[in-house]
Amino acid sequence: MRPAILAVLAGGVLLTGAACESDAKVSSSGTPVTVRTSATIPPPPDYSANTTKVCERLDKVFTGELDDFGAAIGKMIAYKEAKQADNAEKAEKAAAAELRSAGSQIRKETVAAESPELKAAGETSARKLEASAKTRAYLKKIKTTADLDKTLKPQLAEWLSPVSGFC
Repeated sequence: MRPAILAVLAGGVLLTGAACESDAKVSSSGTPVTVRTSATIPPPPDYSANTTKVCERLDKVFTGELDDFGAAIGKMIAYKEAKQADNAEKAEKAAAAELRSAGSQIRKETVAAESPELKAAGETSARKLEASAKTRAYLKKIKTTADLDKTLKPQLAEWLSPVSGFC
């Protein structure tokens, strides 16, 4: 989608530039004078190769750190259902630690991005994950597998939507 937006923007700039170049002015003698602008607009930077590399590294974060988060959540649910509060609390802390770790890894990988937008998106996703890990509000809502099924997909979308637009 980004290439399409860039193409539309570039086309608009070219049409505007072409319109400016073909504007005729009339001199004081009444004859038309063509005015050409010498300013050229450089093409936008191409971050696609770097973005691909960053996204490949982010995929590893998503499959590694977030898989560990899922495993910790699974343990937490099992302990809650078994009424083992102490173990459930430990598993909840482990899940929160995995969220913090995922946020840190996302930040680490996106800080190397050449695209300023991808860097900003990575920072936003990292902050969302770290905030959820800190408050643990999301984790406290999960008591059963049914709770997890209802809430996980929207929660992941909230955490990862900033970077998912690039990858």
